[in-house]
Amino acid sequence: MLFLSWAWLTLANWKVVGGEIPKEQKFVLIAAPHTSNWDFPFLIAMACILRLEVYWMGKDTLFFGPFGPIMRWLGGIPINRTSAQHVVQSTVDAFENAERLIVVIPPEGTRSKVRQWKTGFYRIAVAANVPIGLSFLDFGRKVGGFLPTFYPTGDIEKDIAEIKDAYKDIKGKYPDMSR
Repeated sequence: MLFLSWAWLTLANWKVVGGEIPKEQKFVLIAAPHTSNWDFPFLIAMACILRLEVYWMGKDTLFFGPFGPIMRWLGGIPINRTSAQHVVQSTVDAFENAERLIVVIPPEGTRSKVRQWKTGFYRIAVAANVPIGLSFLDFGRKVGGFLPTFYPTGDIEKDIAEIKDAYKDIKGKYPDMSR
């Protein structure tokens, strides 16, 4: 998988740059902006290059049919978005029961343009008492990496505004879909 990831990024002319991976053994990792299905293969390839074992949440329909086992092998956790009320608590429980855990959550919750980020990633980080890793894919520069690790204060409005501001110069594949 490491070779395939390296080959994919090399052929696509992408580089892993910027920032440090959070030093903590457990953290929520947000991936923003999330404007395209292409975000997924780049994120997985970069995680592999960085030797990060990540788990990610995706809509449950991605896990049906022949792709289901592959998605799970790649760290996928199916989420039924029609009844997701227990997702925060079950993820917090997973953090409490794990020695090491990185859960990737796109804050937009979708590839569509949204006015407001979903706050599940933030509520999970606060309840689990873990930091938020700020990862990015900048399609404008063809680079991906990490911004400084964010430690939530509990002031959700202030913290979300600060996190969003950290991404102000990052361009998604479809920039008009960001924020």
